[in-house]
Formats: sequence, C-alpha cells, structure tokens
Amino acid sequence: MTQRVNGFGQAIGPDVANWTARPRPPRMAMSGRTCRLEPYESRHAADLFEAYSKDREGRNWTYLGYGPFEEEKAFAAFAAATYPGDDPMFHVVVDAQSGRALGVASYLRIDPGNGVIEVGHINFSPALQATAMASEAMFLMMGRVFDELGYRRYEWKCDALNAPSRRAAERLGFVYEGTFRQAVIYKGRNRDTAWFSITDSEWPALKAAFEAWLDPSNFDADGRQKRALASFRG
Repeated sequence: MTQRVNGFGQAIGPDVANWTARPRPPRMAMSGRTCRLEPYESRHAADLFEAYSKDREGRNWTYLGYGPFEEEKAFAAFAAATYPGDDPMFHVVVDAQSGRALGVASYLRIDPGNGVIEVGHINFSPALQATAMASEAMFLMMGRVFDELGYRRYEWKCDALNAPSRRAAERLGFVYEGTFRQAVIYKGRNRDTAWFSITDSEWPALKAAFEAWLDPSNFDADGRQKRALASFRG
C-alpha cells in the first residue's frame, strides 16, 4: 500500500471515511450455546461467591486490584458497589446447563468517539477456567463490540507478569503490542502493563475460527476439544 502524505509531504494515516461515534454497549444479555452473559444482579452474588470459594488459595485474585473475600457478606457488598456500573460494565457468565453464575468479565475504558473498548476485570472461577464456556463468553463479548456496535479496536491489558492472562490473550487471537513500564500501582506493588488488541480488520477471520472451534462436532462426548482454537486460524 502506498503511504499517504499531506500537502507538506508528511506521512499520514489512512482515511477513516464517514466515521461516527459508536453506541455505548447496552446493558443486555448475550446468549451462546454453552453460556449466557447477563448484567450483574444481586441474585448472582451467592453463586459467584460459592464458585470463587473453590479457589482455596485465592490465586484468582493475585492480579486483580481487590479481593480475595473470606465471607459472602463482604463479597456481596463489594459486588453491589462495583458490578452494576457503566464503566466498567460487568457481565456475569452463567452456565447454560446449570444456570449457575461462574465468573465475571467487563467492558471498560469505553471510548465511543474513537471506537475503542477494553475487556478486563476477568475473574473466572475454577469451574469456568479452560472450558468452552470461557472461550465462548469472550467470543460473545467480541461479537457485540465488532458486529453489533461497530467498534474499531478491542483491547486486553494485564500485569506483564501474569503469564496465564498473556497466554489467554494470545490464544483468543489478541496481538501483543508492547509493555508500558511502571504503569500502575496496586496492592502496594508496581505493575508493568502488557497491551494486546484485536482490530476490526482482523475480526472476520477470528470470528470464523471461533465459530468452527465452538461447533459441537469439535468436541467429544466428554466435552474435550478435538482441535485447538489456534489451529482454525491457520
């Protein structure tokens, strides 16, 4: 592609024709084959606390700016104060089969003017981790961002030392962009922040890969995948 230049001969970026600000995400449920994402309600608190309690050592909370919570009352108070907001906008991942809430994820740093949105505050309980539900939940959130709302960029950021989060981002198709050093202080310690993203031009191929991976034919009778998600991306 030929580099665009302005009247001064300076390089400039591609034209974004007829761009208008995108809508903010609606507070509406998203449904898939294995799970449903619902806006947080107080009725979810007991299920979430029970699911998180299976993480006996509290490992899930290491890279979050809050928690763990030893008592359901404390967790419910935190959830009531945090999860109903507009940014971050939390969604609860509910098992389609059991109807139980097993984790949360949110949209945050929502920027309608530039068409940029981030996914974060992901806290998947042990029962949700490394399942088709977990991947489908992320796929549903991506689909809303790109297909329903028309955003241009979807971000994933994490503590640069959070190896599981980095692996998850790459498995889901996010592209590593770099690390912002000394970006955040949380829980009394420094955080270098690793940045990942998906752009709207990358989404169609990723969407096709997710749809092929999520097809029931890709799973055996015990729910184990036959082919890895990355293999569908070529």
